[in-house]
Amino acid sequence: MRLALHTWTLLTTGFDDILRIAKATGWDGIELSRNTIAPNSPKALPEADIARLVKASGLPVSCLGVEFGWMWADGDTRKSLLEVFDERCRYAVALGARLVMSPVDRGTGDVGRAAASVREVGDIAARHGVRLAVEFNSQVEQLNSLERMREVMSRANHAACGLLLDTYHLGRSGATLKQIEDVAPDEIAYVQYSDVPRAGVRPGFALDRLPPGQGSFPFKEFFGIVRAKGYDGFASYEAPNEAAWARPPEDVAREAATATRACL
Repeated sequence: MRLALHTWTLLTTGFDDILRIAKATGWDGIELSRNTIAPNSPKALPEADIARLVKASGLPVSCLGVEFGWMWADGDTRKSLLEVFDERCRYAVALGARLVMSPVDRGTGDVGRAAASVREVGDIAARHGVRLAVEFNSQVEQLNSLERMREVMSRANHAACGLLLDTYHLGRSGATLKQIEDVAPDEIAYVQYSDVPRAGVRPGFALDRLPPGQGSFPFKEFFGIVRAKGYDGFASYEAPNEAAWARPPEDVAREAATATRACL
């Protein structure tokens, strides 16, 4: 399984340094968070600069993050989000990526409408030749479990859309290995991972993610299940952690790569 380093994991590090560190510490690719590109993010770079640095690094881009909020948005907000989605799909292709990801909306809403929105953005993704991976968030009000996310995706039934399995949210939501085993191979679009602290987790707080083996998630079993289903895409280490952001980024990246390969 190829491993990608998610840029959010090294949030306080410049993008050019993230690329250098990822390569030096043995990662196979890089995932670009939406904050790497969003114009209002303090660490964002112009698209042309990102493309130049990625090409020079030789690292493939596993996935590109898009803005969330499109599931239940209305009016001008919805129009703007769909325009951004279209633009991110275009940019993913320009970077050589064939996958974009989006978290679910916060708040609550109609499941049927969420499914219709998945179909709508799925059509946009398909026009660009990319696939959308949708991630449930264990800390939101409604779409906070694998079961609820599978319902939306099943109702949407769009070939260009699939599930994003994130071990942190699987662990925080209490998903069982049996529930993960029940997911069909063609439902899985992408994998992100990090470990869940054994104690001290706080409702609504998710900046405490850890390398595999330092928390409570059963990584060897999870990776075994995913491999057995024939998943051959990247697994992206997305581990925003306030304590880790204060450490030398090369140490953080190397520790996580070593811990992951031990599980594999």
